[in-house]
Amino acid sequence: MKRTKKVACLAAALPYCLAGAQAHAQGQDQGATVTQLESITVEASADASAQGLSPAFAGGQVARGGRAGILGTRDNMDTPFSITSYTSEFIQDRQARSVGDVLQADPGVRVARGFGNFQESYFIRGFILSSDDVAYNGLYSLLPRQYIAAELFERVEVLRGASAFLTGATPGGGGIGGVINLLPKRASNEPLTRITTGWSSDAQGQVAADIARRFGPEGRLGLRINAAAHGGETGVDHERNRLGVGSVGVDWRGNRLRLSGDIGWQDHRLKQPRPNLSLDGGVTSVPRAPDAKTNYAQPWTYSDERDVFGSLRGEYDLADKVTAWAAYGMRKSKEANSLSSTTVIDSRTGDATFYRFDNARKDKISTGEVGMRAKLRTGPVGHELVASAAFFEQEVKNAYVMDWANALPTNIYDPVYYDRPVLSPGHLAGNDLDSPALQRRTRLASYAIGDTLSFLDDRILLTLGVRHQRLYYREYAYDTRAPGKPYEKRRNSPAAGVVFKLSPQVSLYANYIEGLAQGDTAPAPAINQGESLPPYVSRQKEIGLKYEGDGLGAGLALFTTKRPRGYIDADNVFSAGGEDRHRGIELTVFGEPVRGVRVLGGLTWLDAKQVDTGDSALDGKRVIGVPRMQANMGVEWDIPGVPGLTVDGRVVYTGARYADAANTLRAPSWTRLDAGLRYVTDIDGRMLVLRARVENLTNRDYWMSVGGYPGSGYLVLGAPRTFMLSASMEF
Repeated sequence: MKRTKKVACLAAALPYCLAGAQAHAQGQDQGATVTQLESITVEASADASAQGLSPAFAGGQVARGGRAGILGTRDNMDTPFSITSYTSEFIQDRQARSVGDVLQADPGVRVARGFGNFQESYFIRGFILSSDDVAYNGLYSLLPRQYIAAELFERVEVLRGASAFLTGATPGGGGIGGVINLLPKRASNEPLTRITTGWSSDAQGQVAADIARRFGPEGRLGLRINAAAHGGETGVDHERNRLGVGSVGVDWRGNRLRLSGDIGWQDHRLKQPRPNLSLDGGVTSVPRAPDAKTNYAQPWTYSDERDVFGSLRGEYDLADKVTAWAAYGMRKSKEANSLSSTTVIDSRTGDATFYRFDNARKDKISTGEVGMRAKLRTGPVGHELVASAAFFEQEVKNAYVMDWANALPTNIYDPVYYDRPVLSPGHLAGNDLDSPALQRRTRLASYAIGDTLSFLDDRILLTLGVRHQRLYYREYAYDTRAPGKPYEKRRNSPAAGVVFKLSPQVSLYANYIEGLAQGDTAPAPAINQGESLPPYVSRQKEIGLKYEGDGLGAGLALFTTKRPRGYIDADNVFSAGGEDRHRGIELTVFGEPVRGVRVLGGLTWLDAKQVDTGDSALDGKRVIGVPRMQANMGVEWDIPGVPGLTVDGRVVYTGARYADAANTLRAPSWTRLDAGLRYVTDIDGRMLVLRARVENLTNRDYWMSVGGYPGSGYLVLGAPRTFMLSASMEF
């Protein structure tokens, strides 16, 4: 039996059929006097949205569209922006453990790591997006900020390019090259009870349960419960991790009212996690990558994070073509780390030093939005109007101990291990590790209005909009807790996009859209030290071509984005005179061009340069961590003659990158091969899916990423060859 016939059992997402749902509701309202219509099977919840999930494209790996911010869920061919939405089926088949694992398949994204911790961050079009700025169903920063387990989301959507109008400014100032939105899991009409067990090298075990049911008349009330536990030794020597995660999602579908809510918990603990590597100022070259299994972390190091989060969303049809919505979310988290910050001092020998760095942090997030959509016509012109208001508030409590003066020797090729160092008299500290104090407060507010006009029987779609945003940041001094000068700025962010459908299979599009982030604060020795610059406005221009037909989809985009940057000029004044200019070409391919053969991949060429920096030695140099070329290609093949057996392979290529602004430290390019095998069968009417996968098949030693925090060129070593096995059964 073909696996596509069992998509319901795998909880793959399909759209809510609005027309059928409305007809069914009318039949209910009018009672027995109306002929009973054929029931509609809804295989994915609308999640308090009449638009529902975008249906899967041929092959089931990506969807036909995704959420374009406040514009809602849009078909790819109708959208003047570049969106890729990875489906639940793809996430499961790649045995993804986190958002980063899913995005290894995206040719426009490269996964990196936060500065000084183990937070995932992402280069999108060469600009950094931290996991703090990931959205959950349209609301920023609700899910855990360092690592987001795959059990928590149904889909991963990547909206490439600046998006201030569509999604608002991100809390952390990322989102210049794109944003990531995760969609929640909801109960489908088909009951689901899935148990998954698995193993990965060296001794990582996992068990997970996914249970979904619908209750009441017409199955209007849905419940979905997810729980998982992972733990054991990783493929890196002496490194261990432990993960516990659970979530409950509820939704209710009425004739006009739709409600949904979530509550979740995650506890992620790392023991002796391999740290980033910084390069000393005297180093003249990037060191050779060590054996991928080598661990230069100290035995006493750890990183723990615990999060509790929740969200509520409601949508009400005020009239046939007018819908209002409201959403609210919160998160509380607690982090504790004791790390060995490691710096290479001799790239030839691998000699390095490390010092002890302890950190404690607590986050409290509150965010929400309200809005309204309406459809109308003025003569031959159609309109899809949208208006919204949103807010975000974050309170960060932090404390640290840094003993950088007490550096101890080690080596990245032959690590030297020590007992946990006693803090020296010269150590630096801020606040109390046992009770972190308020260190930063962030408040964002915005109001947006937009209209998508349609002409010539919807062959031309013109989107216009603007968002007014208020940015408020305030930091508090360590120990004294004295408040600093608040940063409070306002800005209007316009956007315009047009789609011209040459045919049902081909669309041309173009857009102008801006990004918005807090301006830098003048450092010493500038004469205006402490002065905050106005918000940085990034401007993006993009043109592209989209094709979908005969089982194959493709996209071609040409873009240029300019992001301001600050520098100290000849008069010793810090100002926003320079910029990072990213120009690029993106090519994506996806679908099932031949029955039983599925493809997913593409390539991105990037020309990311520093311009007008105030330093002639830097002008024209490439931006830290951004390659000229990166490419992915994945292929799946259903083996003929063996029903249910599929083999897949993937090639990931990343070009050379620089670890310093002057482009003297060059990290070499790398290519990684991944392969997988899965088998789907029935056992007494129950579906069993067996999956085997190996990542980094050739056991390549390579620097996975360079940087991941603006202006920093630290190195992250790639994982060794990793084997994964799993078995999923549905009851």
